[in-house]
Amino acid sequence: MTATLQIVVLNQLAERHLEMLKNADPNCSIHIAKLENAAPLMAEADILATWGHLDIRQLCAAAPKLKWIHALSAGVEQLTFPELQSSSVILTNSKGIHGIPVSEHVFSMMLAFSRGLNLFIRQQQQSIWKRVPTDEIYEKTIAIVGLGSIGRSIAKRAKGLGMTVLASKQEQTSEIFVDRLYRPDQLHQMLAEADFVVVAVPLTEATKELFTIEEFRIMKKSAYFINIARGSVVNETDLVTALEQGVIKGAGLDVFDHEPLAETSPLWNMTNVIITPHIAALSPYYLDRAVKLFADNLTHFIQGDEMTNLVDKVKGY
Repeated sequence: MTATLQIVVLNQLAERHLEMLKNADPNCSIHIAKLENAAPLMAEADILATWGHLDIRQLCAAAPKLKWIHALSAGVEQLTFPELQSSSVILTNSKGIHGIPVSEHVFSMMLAFSRGLNLFIRQQQQSIWKRVPTDEIYEKTIAIVGLGSIGRSIAKRAKGLGMTVLASKQEQTSEIFVDRLYRPDQLHQMLAEADFVVVAVPLTEATKELFTIEEFRIMKKSAYFINIARGSVVNETDLVTALEQGVIKGAGLDVFDHEPLAETSPLWNMTNVIITPHIAALSPYYLDRAVKLFADNLTHFIQGDEMTNLVDKVKGY
């Protein structure tokens, strides 16, 4: 490629991030813009770096030269619209950089529930000195629904804490940190065995409302449900019912069907629920990792090599 590559990035980048991209292609031209201000840049854009939750359809329609879209996130749910699916534009994502913060977030929730911190924090706010039942996660069973890069990071840490690890994934492979692997159609069998169920699947047509009251009723009454995937993977009304009626013991929720979570949601006031505002993947090192992956892929793109994290635009992952 001899022409100067025009790269539009829909996120602020630090100087060190720009340097990563310039090291990959010293001649590239990098334009930083917000979504609402990016349209004038798209006529000449070759590459767009964006987020999977942003609606970029108008930008793509104004970008006749666009060859590659890179998601700075793992999720690409807003980027697989029909026009892009039928185009020759390459789509990649940032899968593989989220394992450390997300897995630590999952275990912070699991340990909080097992040691009663969800209750102790409330008691502290009221100056109440009272013991509550506590437990251990050692030798408990965790079921990981979706064994991608994040699921594997969770599995690795679970084994290190002495847990039995179950997981489901499409392809049956040999997994060093998994005790038993299940196919997606064996989900109910896996759920019945778990003390903690962690959802880590991408949001697709196949996974939308994967969890309904039927799935919660299959789980143990003593089980906890942790969702760090996408809110729409769960029927939220059914989840509320399951929590209110004691069908499951509790839930750690980082994602919701509509965000921010409505102030009127009964989830806010449940003592058996921990809520975080879609921050499981956040880390001071997030953009460093995401831009490094983007820069490495820029090298592959320029050299015509196979690119990392190619997304099937029809499947959505």
